[in-house]
Amino acid sequence: MLELIETINFHSYRYHVLDAPVISDAEYDRLYLELIQIETAHPDWIRLDSPSRRTGSGISDKFTKVTHPAPILSLAAAFNEAGIRSWFERITKIDERVEGSAFTLEPKIDGLTVVLHYEDGLLVQGATRGDGETGEDITANIRTIRSLPLKIPVQQSVAISPPHRLVVRGEAYIPIVDFALLNKRLQEAGEKIYQNPRNTAAGALRQLDSSLTASRPLTVLIYSIVDCDGAVPETQAERLEYLRLLGFPVPEYQLCQSLDEVIFAFRLFADRRDLLPFEADGAVIKLNSIAISGDLGFSGKDPRGALAVKFQAREVSTILHEIRVNVGRTGVVTPYAVLEPVEVGGVIVRQATLHNFEYISEKDIRPGDRVLIKRAGDVIPYVIGPILENRTGTEKVYTIPVSCPDCGQSLEHIEGEVAWYCINTACPAQLIRHIEHFVSKSALDIVGLGIKIVEQLVESGLVKDVADIFRLTEADLLQLEGFGSKKAENLLNSISEAKKQPLSRLLTALGIRGVGEVLAADLARVYPDLGSISNLTLEQLQCIENIGPNTALTIFDWFRRPSNQQLLDKLHSLGVWPIEEFSHSRTVAPQILSGMIFVVTGTLPNLSREEVKELIELSGGKVTDSVSKKTNYLVVGENAGSKLGKARELGIKILDESGLLKLVGN
Repeated sequence: MLELIETINFHSYRYHVLDAPVISDAEYDRLYLELIQIETAHPDWIRLDSPSRRTGSGISDKFTKVTHPAPILSLAAAFNEAGIRSWFERITKIDERVEGSAFTLEPKIDGLTVVLHYEDGLLVQGATRGDGETGEDITANIRTIRSLPLKIPVQQSVAISPPHRLVVRGEAYIPIVDFALLNKRLQEAGEKIYQNPRNTAAGALRQLDSSLTASRPLTVLIYSIVDCDGAVPETQAERLEYLRLLGFPVPEYQLCQSLDEVIFAFRLFADRRDLLPFEADGAVIKLNSIAISGDLGFSGKDPRGALAVKFQAREVSTILHEIRVNVGRTGVVTPYAVLEPVEVGGVIVRQATLHNFEYISEKDIRPGDRVLIKRAGDVIPYVIGPILENRTGTEKVYTIPVSCPDCGQSLEHIEGEVAWYCINTACPAQLIRHIEHFVSKSALDIVGLGIKIVEQLVESGLVKDVADIFRLTEADLLQLEGFGSKKAENLLNSISEAKKQPLSRLLTALGIRGVGEVLAADLARVYPDLGSISNLTLEQLQCIENIGPNTALTIFDWFRRPSNQQLLDKLHSLGVWPIEEFSHSRTVAPQILSGMIFVVTGTLPNLSREEVKELIELSGGKVTDSVSKKTNYLVVGENAGSKLGKARELGIKILDESGLLKLVGN
């Protein structure tokens, strides 16, 4: 058991911190399952550093208070280069050693400050910052963060021993990409979505049920040592490297030898703020010498040896002219704001999301209000709220529409959900988006059937559901503007080819809530045809890997709706009823590529992209779209493009078609 704990924690560190796994997910899962079996049989053996402690426990009592071993203070702030120079001049007058000092420049992550206590290398307590003197004990929640080591040093080969007692400070946050994916999943499930990553991270860490914390994509970066009873490096840069060596995730930083170098580095950092994987509202400048920084003392409650420098604000105000709604392909009705055009961060914004109707009510957002809007990075602009002092009294409280703006059918609200739905499957807006998804590249990939043609087909009445696509004739298409014989022939050939797509593609195309490409592939591997899947019980669905109770219920309900049963009958009669050809062979094929990640680029001499993807997945590998440190192989053909250059930079192995075939044993 001790060996398993050490091994699993090491591989978790490789995956979540270094982004460089050395075993496959399946191998990791086998190790973890073995550990759980031992701990189930011997619950009194469970240790503080066991990976099983990361999954979260049940409801806990209210948080107890934790007194920090040293004040966890905030920093004084500057808002421009003049403010940085003014700070430097002030502290130079106090201590002339500052004049020749080096500095570190670190990101100011917009998350939740956490304080972590380790004893004899084991994580024993995690707390919030609180008021700086006293925080809340959130140890059970902290343990769920997979990038955080439960035991240090993570690598037993590291020739250093941590102090008997070590207290560190860091920032817990949700990466921007993971936040967007989380909100997308919640919205598709009809649940309440979150306003921003910072508040979501803070809320997740203050859950009374730590299993809910475990379901959120939290991560953490550690940037300072609060207290310890052993020798540690005496500069900030060396401390960060020391923490990295122990196995902590630490932020990228820049060591600068002069104030001018710091200012130049900050300019570059501000220019690339949109490339950061997390929300940051500025940077932190610290004196590199811990001794000088300590000797400078405090100005009020602010340590003089560090300064927060804020980015220019990306919050602006404008007039909200109108609240409109979009109808998604699953019927979810989502409100959005029509704004007086305004520039935010170099982009002209005319519309912004309002999240959901509950959000509008909570914030009391009204048409005619002057509102604050925010745009962070590539995230869609959103309305923060109204500026109440600007109200004239003519603004009227917004009321939720009672009917769908596109089809006129009454909207429905399911108790316990935030979303409102148009349940009319023939709703034009819903139908257009549903067909757009149905024919998309990740679904049936019907080339030539873009959104404009979809709109034409729906508006003309030629297509009333997705099955009608397969009834189209040349005469039908020639009725539409822009169609000649050749264009009609090409589209009909593409529609005919779509009938040959595998079952997993059709399952993705149907747009069942919660069933994306991965889950569709899991379903098709176990049950090779739609007839089998449509007759599955709830219990059978929940036995399939990656399907939980809610998703199982959604799938079960979808196949039992009369309108969907009619659609399936129609598809079947039109010859759109694929059998998953590899449903049996995939379970027995040698998993030669298990745990390996591939990217495919360029045109191969004999195999199409889809054939290459199927070959890799059949052999246990995974295909992704972009090259990263996690990529094991890049498969290249002619006109490989920029991915080839990036792979060479990262030292990733490169294969041609024959090399791939040799790797999988032809």
